[in-house]
Amino acid sequence: MTTMTTRAVEYPADGLTMIGHLALPAGADRRPAVLLGPEGMGLSDVERRRADALAEMGYVALAFDLHGGRYLADPEEMLARCMPLLADPDRMRAIGHAALDVLRTEPRTDPDRIAAVGYGTGGAIALELGRDGVNLRAIGTINATTTGRPGEAARIRCPVWAGVGSEDPIMPPAQRNVFTAEMQAGGVDWRLTVYGGALHAFHHPPVDHPTVPGVSYHPQHAQRAWRDVVDLLTECLPVTEDLGV
Repeated sequence: MTTMTTRAVEYPADGLTMIGHLALPAGADRRPAVLLGPEGMGLSDVERRRADALAEMGYVALAFDLHGGRYLADPEEMLARCMPLLADPDRMRAIGHAALDVLRTEPRTDPDRIAAVGYGTGGAIALELGRDGVNLRAIGTINATTTGRPGEAARIRCPVWAGVGSEDPIMPPAQRNVFTAEMQAGGVDWRLTVYGGALHAFHHPPVDHPTVPGVSYHPQHAQRAWRDVVDLLTECLPVTEDLGV
């Protein structure tokens, strides 16, 4: 019996050689695919395990890289790279498109059935792909109620789900309100889930380096948020169509 397989994939983006993590489901047929974006610190085993879990469910999954194979454990270094990136929609789109091209050209991928899911900076990139008019079946974000350039939300062609902690100081209520107003004005099929008592990056298990204030793991909400991501994919990008079930 064949099983899920993984491999590292190198590709150029943002002047760097990115190293993504590609997870392939068992079998040889084409499957729906998920582009998975990491938090601002960069690609880690957390996102790799999530990509693997998606492959076990039957999806082709690519966890993409942000920093050329590096994980920015120092919060100051991470912010110095991510803040200019988050302020530049075109740079975010270029990073997203580079990863999307890798995913689309994988022979196992059905290029017409792709969703984007991202956390923090990776979620902001997923949203920018939507605002760029990319043909996606769903966009799911956590800790990324970021807004785009005026009017571009109208180019989003799929449902958008966003999850955020109620006590997240980086994505506070005012920011969430601007985001939902943008989605509504753009005619997007959008949903927002607020996880009570959760801070920023509540989905991310503890790490052994300094964290930014306002960041904390919430294990119960982390499990709920993952289930919400899976529910979004089940609704908008079902695997069963490819399996003949």
